[in-house]
Amino acid sequence: MSDIDDIVLDPLRRRLRTWREALRRTPVLTPAGRLVRINGLVMEAMGLKLPLGASCRIETPTGGTVEAEVVGFQGDKLFLMPTEEVYGLAPGARVLPPEPPPIALHADEVPEAPSPDRAKHLPAGEALLGRVVDAAGRPLDGKGPLAGAALRPLFAPPINPLARTPIDTPLDVGIRAINALLTVGRGQRLGLFAGSGVGKSVLIGMMARFTVAEVIVVGLIGERGREVKEFIEQNLGPEGLARAVVVAAPADVSPLLRLQGAAYATAIAEQFRDEGRHVLLIMDSLTRYAMAQREIALAVGEPPVTKGYPPSVFARLPALVERTGNGADDQGSITAFYTVLTEGDDQQDPIADAARAILDGHFVLSRALADSGHYPAIDIEQSISRVMPQVVSEEHLALARRFKKLWSRYQRARDLIAVGAYQPGADPELDEAVRRQPAMAAFLQQGMNESVPFAEALDGLRRVLS
Repeated sequence: MSDIDDIVLDPLRRRLRTWREALRRTPVLTPAGRLVRINGLVMEAMGLKLPLGASCRIETPTGGTVEAEVVGFQGDKLFLMPTEEVYGLAPGARVLPPEPPPIALHADEVPEAPSPDRAKHLPAGEALLGRVVDAAGRPLDGKGPLAGAALRPLFAPPINPLARTPIDTPLDVGIRAINALLTVGRGQRLGLFAGSGVGKSVLIGMMARFTVAEVIVVGLIGERGREVKEFIEQNLGPEGLARAVVVAAPADVSPLLRLQGAAYATAIAEQFRDEGRHVLLIMDSLTRYAMAQREIALAVGEPPVTKGYPPSVFARLPALVERTGNGADDQGSITAFYTVLTEGDDQQDPIADAARAILDGHFVLSRALADSGHYPAIDIEQSISRVMPQVVSEEHLALARRFKKLWSRYQRARDLIAVGAYQPGADPELDEAVRRQPAMAAFLQQGMNESVPFAEALDGLRRVLS
């Protein structure tokens, strides 16, 4: 029986092996579209069906490719936005879909399973500590590849708000004015509202170095390339960089990569939070993120509604911010600081208004204080931490309220005192405010290389008001 099997089956086996080898050598036919129009930032393609957010490649006449992403469609047309320069593209250029996973030809070969979330997967995890990467996860620091990094989807399912751990623990950020008067809770989302040139970058660099957190993730979105290097070398420093991950998407990259950079920094922070770590996320800035989305939305034809901003901008902001905060009981936390640029120190900017409504507090940097040499230029009258009553003692809260009351009382009467229109003794509270003013002003100021722990800040507050 075996002889008969050999006679019959051997030719079949040989034929099957021949067919397998032929299939391996046979080129795979790939569906392709063609480029029909380029209008500003948007390219139009036909002949290809891809979902929103899918990546594709456009061939150039020189044999290279340009990466692009699907940002919309109309009928049979796909709206693409490039992630790199488009010089050299010609009419009718081929648009290629993402490369499919290899087909298994042997029984022992297991094909790669498609991702159930259809999202991009980028490197995350312990391998990124001390590294500087771009929005696509490529190293920028010249330290070689990200060995041992695990891939994580760019967008994770949202956490059930009822499953989150409440904010009940203060976070030491090393800034005296914040620790004492605007106490931050672990897992809080805060906005840093500032114009240009008031010490915003220095302040976030101080928080990156001094904050008591296991991991720091810094997202530099839409900033100048020179500022990225200065922040890493001068503000963050080697000590801060050792426990940090920096995601840089400067202003000269495409708006898609700026959006992706913000989402990538958040995804990295989420990875550490899922591992049980306490993370500090600093994103500079939320305004540039909104501007990137505005560029994309206006390019695909979305109408503006508020000072040039289309509705999708105000939908993306809370979707990004709500990914941070405390995790479940067995997870860690993400304390997030988002800088918001107030052009011309206008606190009614639409992005500032939207951010103020969705964040758990905001710190305002005053140009008047910065011009007078008062650093950090935190305006404690306009700033607030919404979770401070839940994370500090009653004594601490009473001292902070007393300090703010005296500071505000002095500021309102400052002009009267300067011209001599106020007579001492007419208002006992104002007299106390005038007497304590030098000590209060000194308390609010701090050197950029000086760290003030939480307990020391509270003791200093007691001494100022004693």
